[in-house]
Amino acid sequence: MQSSKTSPKIIISGGGTGGHIYPAIAIADEIKTRMPDARILFVGALGKMEMEKVPKAGYQIEGLPIAGLDRGNMMSNVNFPMKLLKSLSLAKQIIKEFQPDIAIGTGGYASGPLLWQASKMGIPFVIQEQNSFPGITNKLLKNKAAAICVAYDGIQQFPKDKTHHTGNPIRSEIFQNLTPKDVALSSYGLDPNKKTILSIGGSQGSRTLNNAWKAELQKIKDADVQLIWQTGKLDFEKIKNEISTDLKGIHITEFIYDMKTAFAAADVIVSRAGAMAISELSLVGKPIILVPFPFAAEDHQTKNAESLVNKNAALMFKDTEVPEKLVHSALELIQNENQQSELAENLKKLGKPNATKEIVDILLSQIK
Repeated sequence: MQSSKTSPKIIISGGGTGGHIYPAIAIADEIKTRMPDARILFVGALGKMEMEKVPKAGYQIEGLPIAGLDRGNMMSNVNFPMKLLKSLSLAKQIIKEFQPDIAIGTGGYASGPLLWQASKMGIPFVIQEQNSFPGITNKLLKNKAAAICVAYDGIQQFPKDKTHHTGNPIRSEIFQNLTPKDVALSSYGLDPNKKTILSIGGSQGSRTLNNAWKAELQKIKDADVQLIWQTGKLDFEKIKNEISTDLKGIHITEFIYDMKTAFAAADVIVSRAGAMAISELSLVGKPIILVPFPFAAEDHQTKNAESLVNKNAALMFKDTEVPEKLVHSALELIQNENQQSELAENLKKLGKPNATKEIVDILLSQIK
């Protein structure tokens, strides 16, 4: 028996990385705000972070044994066909038991088997593509989707009549009512009157960024500039030990849980170019320098960054350029208030604060 419009049953599928999970949770939260009686089931990949993050956010999740293809070591893909077949079979069973009105996929290999089976079983589904260049799963499913929500305009790979330029779903608390800058800096034990760079290397951290700051720490101090430096887990202890005597004006942390305070404290932000990071940064609207992760699938981070550089909304350096150029350029930018204003204004124009609402509007409109 199909559920009513006020209490729809919705499957949300995607995962593998935070970039696919957090948008999925933002969509689920928006549905629940509007329709407290809606039933939501997540489907993710066993052993991946969604199996922990989704229950923490208060939602039920089922795991599939699917794994991504390892392009660097083709021999390690020997079990892929078996995992795929098992995941397709399980996805079919989950859909049969849950009987959803609609499904939405937020990308990552976990969404492939689920959306494929949904299309075969007559369940409409929506794709939410975060990057400026679509992943394999979404390209394979594009013709079967009822609608496709994209974060970047001008994506050529999707059918025009189904594609909606909504932006990426971001939790509103990240960009609304930022803490005053002096209060934010004081909370890090930093001088409220000094200019400050924020470095974020993604959830795992970035060795490229870490090495650059480490090599040029004295230059940053000589410029009387402060640094909030998120190292990631792998390098944290090593860096802390190496620079422990030299921490005045430097706040070093393994992970930033309170991004809102970190954004508020910064004059200039240096970041990897993941789709969700860029979507958050465009709503915060501060000048940014992007360093795309060169090994991201199909080099999508470079394409994400280039779409901003082309609109004069960010500066960008390749991984190989970082040792020579990053610190020098960051210090130049932090002294150039005209350039900061120009980059920030252009970046804000690209922000989509109503993305989550628009995606849920589209999703609900597709329920038969």
